[in-house]
Amino acid sequence: MASQTQQQSFLDKVIERSSLKTANDAERATNIVFRILRDMMLNKTSDQIEKDLKAGASESEQEVLDLWKDPNVMVAFFSRISPAQNLHIKPGTFMLRLQQEGALPSGVAPEEVTAAVFSAMKEILPAERNQEIASILPGEIRQIWEQA
Repeated sequence: MASQTQQQSFLDKVIERSSLKTANDAERATNIVFRILRDMMLNKTSDQIEKDLKAGASESEQEVLDLWKDPNVMVAFFSRISPAQNLHIKPGTFMLRLQQEGALPSGVAPEEVTAAVFSAMKEILPAERNQEIASILPGEIRQIWEQA
């Protein structure tokens, strides 16, 4: 089973671990989870995560590198130059943003999608990066991270 898991793409893991049915839904939701995560950290932390994803992703998971980069060029640009980094985003706001910006299908809970993305991400990142991410997450978001 471990070899099958390693051969799955990142998006396949997100679909398997959530109620999402299509790669498009999984990609859109993952992009938003990653965007919100990046909003909650400094650029240097985001850059280090990108390096760790590149180093840790198996051949079949390489799309995670494109997913980590914001597909919206303007959002990516303004996020990089914004003095507002390391934002304190409340769990309710996190889930509302994912629900709305991610255009989740009816009946798909944002908490479930977040857990699916987190668990696939944690498999790639080294333990110290997983601990660093946990330390910046608030309340229920941290619980979802730790349980993923």
